[in-house]
Amino acid sequence: MVKEAVDFAVNAHKGAVRKGTRIPYIVHPLEAAVIVGSMTDDEELMVAALLHDTLEDTGATEQDIRERFGDRVADLVRQETDDKRESWLVRKQKKLAQAESGDRDLKILFLGDKLSNIRAMARDYLILEDELWERFNEKRKEAQGWYYWGMAIRLEELSEYPAYQEYVELCLRVFGTKEPYLEKPEEK
Repeated sequence: MVKEAVDFAVNAHKGAVRKGTRIPYIVHPLEAAVIVGSMTDDEELMVAALLHDTLEDTGATEQDIRERFGDRVADLVRQETDDKRESWLVRKQKKLAQAESGDRDLKILFLGDKLSNIRAMARDYLILEDELWERFNEKRKEAQGWYYWGMAIRLEELSEYPAYQEYVELCLRVFGTKEPYLEKPEEK
């Protein structure tokens, strides 16, 4: 199932690159799946990590995923998918609410995705500093910090995992302490 999911994700993300880079997009879901695999041997959860951005960023449908990988994988991918018709702030508020109320599997999936994202941010922040934020839809560091620290707070039950500890360390490196980011930013 994992190999089939890798093939599906590679095909779905073909030609896409990470924002502001020439790095093939597929590197992100592969990395997210490796991170998830460091916390569990649950194959369906790793497959959901591989496919987590396919509904949001490609032509793949929930039905495609459901037929090929089953209901659980499709449900996890759907929960990870943002509705891009909504504003960034609304989408992230919903994601934080999901992380707060979600089960452990969903939290592991979120951590795989967010740790992969913040690894890339931290790497690029070393070079670009505050110019980094220009590549994102939400260009305010304070808004990004609110979201990433908010996720850290909501995923704290995963603190026994090195992946969670790394996530917090990278939040500190990129944003500094969480205190300035506890208040929700204004809609821009």
